[in-house]
Amino acid sequence: MGIWPIREAYYRDDRLRRPRTLLALHRIRSFAGWCDEPRDRNYNRLVRLPYSSSAEDMARKDPLYDLVIVIGYNDRPRRRGAGSAIFIHLARPNWTPTAGCIALSRRDIVRLASLFKRGDRIRVV
Repeated sequence: MGIWPIREAYYRDDRLRRPRTLLALHRIRSFAGWCDEPRDRNYNRLVRLPYSSSAEDMARKDPLYDLVIVIGYNDRPRRRGAGSAIFIHLARPNWTPTAGCIALSRRDIVRLASLFKRGDRIRVV
């Protein structure tokens, strides 16, 4: 829980039209990963796969990361073990819980991305 800055957005251009947003927007490439190893110097950062440490694949086979909005949780400064890859992303079809993220329908996340701009913050309760 807290108030966190919205950092940027990533999307799969092979699955989704370029979303309208005023956030910094990046295509998710096949080699994109997000380091989740607390002891790694790139912990909680985008990395290139294959990566020597543990890293989440951003180009997932399922649609969860077709559009990702990065929440500025534990990134400035980063604390080892305090959590990584805290995103707003698409929900699973059965709406099962995430591992700390916010999951939305495709329609809702596309709409939310269109409302966010650089410098915005989100309150998580």
